[in-house]
Amino acid sequence: MNGIPTVSVAQVPDPLPDGLFVVDVREPVEWAHGRIDGSVHIPMSQFVERIAEVPNDQQVLVVCKVGGRSAQVTQYLVQSGYEAVNLDGGVLEWAAAGRALVGDSGDGVVV
Repeated sequence: MNGIPTVSVAQVPDPLPDGLFVVDVREPVEWAHGRIDGSVHIPMSQFVERIAEVPNDQQVLVVCKVGGRSAQVTQYLVQSGYEAVNLDGGVLEWAAAGRALVGDSGDGVVV
């Protein structure tokens, strides 16, 4: 993806390793429907003003629905000196690969 560090779902260890910070840049309604357990929600529209919430001393995995918004945020983080990677295919690919999601509704996560 145009020089943007990217990983596939298959390349992400299961369970997620310690020291990996997962940031979800989707909108609140998308976040509520299902997310990677342990991820931190910072919508793309708020990212610049909230970048201080992202640790710069560990690897950052950036996710969105399909990988477009997260690619833009990953590029921004890399340019800002972070070790960031984009999740190719986003939460849709994560779910399609059978990886667990958690949601606000409790039962049956809808992505």
